[in-house]
Amino acid sequence: MGGAKKTAEFARFFLAPGVAHCAGGTGPNPYGQLDAVLRWVEEGKAPETLTAARRDRTGAITRSRPLCQYPLVAKYRGTGSTDEAANFTCGAGF
Repeated sequence: MGGAKKTAEFARFFLAPGVAHCAGGTGPNPYGQLDAVLRWVEEGKAPETLTAARRDRTGAITRSRPLCQYPLVAKYRGTGSTDEAANFTCGAGF
């Protein structure tokens, strides 16, 4: 379809580890996907990352992660809580 850069002009793929097929797994669940698509379509701002969060029974976020555009993966920066998305960056896989 024109290579990764050309394809990224019209399609993005984000993996959500541990979420199971349609949520319910132990991993943080993605949210804000519709807003990301609307920004892409209406403002021309394609998403580089999506955010995922795990919530407790009260709805408070207990863990968050960035979901990186494939083939990149979230990598811990080495400082700060491993439960906060802000402490991760997208980089090449293992």
